[in-house]
Amino acid sequence: MAEQVRIAVIGLRFGASFAAIYARHPDVAEVIVCDSDASRLHEAGDYIGATRRYADLDEVLAQPDIDAVHLLTPFLLHAEQSVRVLNAGKHCASAVCMGFALDELYQVLAAQKASGKNYMMMETVVYSREYLYVKDLFDRGELGDLTFLRGTYFQDVEGYPAYWKTVPPMHYATHAIAPLLALTGTRAKWVSCLGSGRLSPRLAPTKFSPFRLETGIFRLENTDAAAEVTRSWFETARPYVEAFSVYGSKRSFEWNQLWGEKHCLFTLGETAVSFAGRPVATERIEVPDYAHRLPEEIRVFTDYEHDGAHGGSHPHLAHEFIRSILEERTPAIDAVTAANWTAPGICAHLSALRDGEPVVIPAFE
Repeated sequence: MAEQVRIAVIGLRFGASFAAIYARHPDVAEVIVCDSDASRLHEAGDYIGATRRYADLDEVLAQPDIDAVHLLTPFLLHAEQSVRVLNAGKHCASAVCMGFALDELYQVLAAQKASGKNYMMMETVVYSREYLYVKDLFDRGELGDLTFLRGTYFQDVEGYPAYWKTVPPMHYATHAIAPLLALTGTRAKWVSCLGSGRLSPRLAPTKFSPFRLETGIFRLENTDAAAEVTRSWFETARPYVEAFSVYGSKRSFEWNQLWGEKHCLFTLGETAVSFAGRPVATERIEVPDYAHRLPEEIRVFTDYEHDGAHGGSHPHLAHEFIRSILEERTPAIDAVTAANWTAPGICAHLSALRDGEPVVIPAFE
């Protein structure tokens, strides 16, 4: 078994932050950087002291001593590039989502199985401090039986590259769907979803992607709790948020409404005391940081300055990917899990195009 990993980071607009984490990780022997933008390539390379710098993924894949590749490239490239990485005999981490269509998910799964290499989808929310806090509550039984789950993801992408106008909201919904499925340890069986609000003509909507927002109800496997997910890209007056809320028979967690506010924890009383029924205690909570779960060298990267709005998740994701390689085990968000977290959004959009007709979501194994 190898003692350290040589990893290439592809796409440095978002990936520079991960390159810095890998450069400090005690189990990483070398970080190789790759970007088609020369100034970005050299800025990130200089910052971490990378000696190998490439402008093209094919150059990286031709290097026999590179063990792993982390893709932080445009969304529509993820599936095709993941297949190339795996076919080249290298472990693959990819930013969300796994793919744009169901057939792409099957292609990545087939490549992973054929190669025997690790694939990990780097879903940020399930390593955010909020998720880790709620997961601890759930595992200790403090939430009781789950009643309902909600995921919400609003982001205005005006001014982003033009291809985002072709991406339906639910096709990029893992930030809202994944925490609900991760917490329950299950998959979504079917979905009924509605499109809401039509894109303005200036955004050049198509019959395939006409909606400002999509909202769906998901039936989950092996649980009585249902889940609701709402996802918006354009023309919706609401600040950016990737959020989830969980409602249980004993306690519930509700994401804050505004940036800077504390989240809410509700506790249901034991005995009814008035016509309103049992009282509910409300606490504004300070969600703890979970840096102590990481090697000391990369704990600093859980703070907002290094991690942006992703809840301290970046170093947890990087650490899990690296350790899964060295321990020769399946990563926490493996190819099957990634497919089961990506497919619900793809199927939700299909339901929205059919005015809410329920759509069965395939099970990946």
